[in-house]
Amino acid sequence: MSKERVVARLTINKEHFEILVNPELAWLLKSGKDVDLRELLVSDTIYKDIRKGEKASESSLIKCFGTTDLKTIVTTIIKKGELQITTEQRRRMIEDKRKQIIAFIARNCVDPHTGLPHPPIRIENAIKEAKVNIDPFKPVEQQANEIIKALRTILPLKISQTTLLIHAKREYASKVKDYISKTGDISRSEWLSDGSWRCEVTIPAGLQQTVIDKLNEISKGDILINIIKKT
Repeated sequence: MSKERVVARLTINKEHFEILVNPELAWLLKSGKDVDLRELLVSDTIYKDIRKGEKASESSLIKCFGTTDLKTIVTTIIKKGELQITTEQRRRMIEDKRKQIIAFIARNCVDPHTGLPHPPIRIENAIKEAKVNIDPFKPVEQQANEIIKALRTILPLKISQTTLLIHAKREYASKVKDYISKTGDISRSEWLSDGSWRCEVTIPAGLQQTVIDKLNEISKGDILINIIKKT
């Protein structure tokens, strides 16, 4: 087991909570995996400020978490809060995300002169030459368009695209708009009198099902999505 330790922190209603954890196990838990709490925690103390050694009071834990149960509090802090990562973790995460991006481009883009996909090694070299910054926390689909635009100065790339017409009800409109704004190119956007939001957005065709699934997740399936064009 690694002896490294990092801080995980969460602020609720202006009250701060911090815990000292194993970075590898904490990241696994944040990613949805089950871990042993005894191996995860370096200390079973919930702090309000680790550097000052100030512990969180029982009353603040109950007010903010509704319980003093250690597992519930720790899980909430890690999953909803900010988690430090080590330099080695960040390096590995960037490398994994780079491989995913290369695979995405190889799968969804072709050389417009030949109609054939570029070999992965050519895409990898272009990413290095373009000095593209890879965000280890940002999903591939949210980085795809920006990265492909950057690579076009080096590689001839044509991406198959889908244009969607989306109409989100008022209660989900802001979250839908936030997601779509990060995922595709919006050509038309309007807020309607009932508080709902409607837009036309163009996305890589390879992301079509991913985007539709995410929109249905955000709206609990209560959203209108129409495919209006494929190129």
